[in-house]
Amino acid sequence: MNQPYKIDGIDKIILKHLMKNARIPILTIAKDIGISGAAIHQRLRKLEASGLIVGSKLVINPKVLGYMTMAFIGVFLDAASKYPSAIKRLKEIPEVVESHYTTGNYSILIKILCKDNDHLMHLLTKEIQSIKGVARTETFISLDEQIQRQIKL
Repeated sequence: MNQPYKIDGIDKIILKHLMKNARIPILTIAKDIGISGAAIHQRLRKLEASGLIVGSKLVINPKVLGYMTMAFIGVFLDAASKYPSAIKRLKEIPEVVESHYTTGNYSILIKILCKDNDHLMHLLTKEIQSIKGVARTETFISLDEQIQRQIKL
């Protein structure tokens, strides 16, 4: 079994700065810690090479674009062998923003963003439920999202 990657206090400070604001200048972090910008870059390259840092992203507020409804959909497949083709088709639906192959009642749990309930109904009936192998779905509409975070260092 793989051992967890060990990070030291300086790595934690660097990561905390970047998790809070990925656009913070490296020299600002360097001044805060009291080491050179080159040392920060070197540590970041090491953390990326270890696989701990897998990228950075710009986060868009979907509500500003009119996506007011978030839903979680449990997808029941009629056979486990349909998973690869179902995932391939789900990847073609831009409103599907997350997908998880799960244990329990559902084969797949997806998160989707929709403009409204009519949009949600269209996605369900015309896009998702029409995928070959999808036996049925169960939908949960999110009323409010209060927690969205990464794992604590």
